[in-house]
Amino acid sequence: MSDRDLYDIGTGEHRAFWADAVADEIEARDPEEPIIIKGGVSPSGVPHLGHFNEIMRGFFVAEALRDRGYEVRQVFTTDDKDRLRKLPRKLADLEWNVVGLGDVDAGALGRNLGKPYTDIPDPFDCCDSYGAHFTELLSRSAEAVDVPIDVVSNTELYASGEFDDAVRHVLANRDTAREVLSEFQEKVDESYVPFFAQCSECGHLTETITDVDLDSETVEYVCTDVAAGDDTIEGCGHEGTATFREGKLPWRFEWPAQWRTLGVDFEPFGKDHAEGSWPSGKTVAREVFEFEPPVPMVYEWFTLNGDPLSSSAGNIITVDEVLELLELDVLRYFFTKNPKKQRNFDVHNIDRLVDDFDRFEEVYYGEADADEDETERAERAYPMVVRGDPPAEKPVRIPYTFAAVLGMTDNRELRERMAKRSGHLPEDATEAEIDAALERVEKARAWAVRTDNEFNYRLEETLPEVDLEADIEVALDDLAAFIEAEAPDEEELQGEIYETAKDNDVPVGDFFEAGYKLFLDEEQGPRLGPFLAAMDTEFVVDRLRRAA
Repeated sequence: MSDRDLYDIGTGEHRAFWADAVADEIEARDPEEPIIIKGGVSPSGVPHLGHFNEIMRGFFVAEALRDRGYEVRQVFTTDDKDRLRKLPRKLADLEWNVVGLGDVDAGALGRNLGKPYTDIPDPFDCCDSYGAHFTELLSRSAEAVDVPIDVVSNTELYASGEFDDAVRHVLANRDTAREVLSEFQEKVDESYVPFFAQCSECGHLTETITDVDLDSETVEYVCTDVAAGDDTIEGCGHEGTATFREGKLPWRFEWPAQWRTLGVDFEPFGKDHAEGSWPSGKTVAREVFEFEPPVPMVYEWFTLNGDPLSSSAGNIITVDEVLELLELDVLRYFFTKNPKKQRNFDVHNIDRLVDDFDRFEEVYYGEADADEDETERAERAYPMVVRGDPPAEKPVRIPYTFAAVLGMTDNRELRERMAKRSGHLPEDATEAEIDAALERVEKARAWAVRTDNEFNYRLEETLPEVDLEADIEVALDDLAAFIEAEAPDEEELQGEIYETAKDNDVPVGDFFEAGYKLFLDEEQGPRLGPFLAAMDTEFVVDRLRRAA
């Protein structure tokens, strides 16, 4: 079969939503049901937003196929039989409290370098192993975004014998395997055997296999040193025998073995695999295992505030952290975007993502102008984003930055009055609609605090003690009279603040500072016009007159 460019997906028919194009390609192969969609990761450290490419890209393809009537199973392999090669900079307990190595027994981890993740003690002493701990975090993350995945442990695949046939096949055809691997990897000599045995003495995975016995399904090994990046994991020198279940295949063979054993039809993966493991994986599948590899899809990596997401480097944001800042629907929406484009998850500019989602929702409900592709994409993806039948009418949404303004007070009644005063809540909104709309406020408040941005202030609900010059007091009274008479919108009020200061021969900076002191007990704050225009008129007028 000829190979297409990995960044081209589909069968050539134009699709507005990328998941439909992938579904076309899977469907063209006439797959058996259930269709198997796979993702996977090595549980080497804290699961972060980037790992969710594996889950969410697969989810949208699964939903596209389910829409066509197919039974689909989404599996997620945890490569927990891999060796721990280096210590991560950050770890997390099961409540998502992220800590540094200094907060756990790092020495215990260091003494277990070279061992499979599932043979290393849990640094938090709550799960069966290091691997089980971080796999559990992945499972909880998937539950948090309401994506049903079946987590499959590589350790269990080996222990249960489900990998036996794949291991036997590779070792029985090791000459072919060696020849194939030599196309992609240097230093593959005639003594190379594609199997890592776990040393019965020290527990390390050794790559030195001296003999293979297919009848007894065992290998002979010597526990030798293993390179781990720029470091070396020392072997203990033990010579022993291991069964096919007491070791593992190298990754370039293990990945195709997963496809074969689990019957995988589709798998998305990052561009690092596109340039490395995929070319060898598809060749191993065809020339060693003699089956056609699954439909592939490459996604570009995310960055976090401009830098690569990395568990080992400690530059991470977890799904739990993201959901403190964003509604679940907005997070799901983030993954509907074109997977071929690199995206930066900039926490400081997260309001833009929410605005983008709000427009996406408006397009679905026909409340925003959009071209044909944008409309079709919204029609296809929005029901998947909200996980079910969308409500008949568009949910009431408060713009994210305005929600951050509302977050300056904990007074729910004041929040509601401000939202209605600004027109972001209909006067006839039901209690359920109000509750749902105000949920965004706590998210936006958390964003303001986390980034310490222009919205990170607290409204003083009682009059602060302020000492004002007489000319400023006169100007404040004039501004109060204008607001009481005109009920201006935010831009009109912003302009009037300047005019009032000018008319009273008051320095503009001093006048703004007086406003911030009255309302926030601070010397600076958000744009004052929009801030005051949003609030209850009577409250603003009384405060400007220093009456309440």
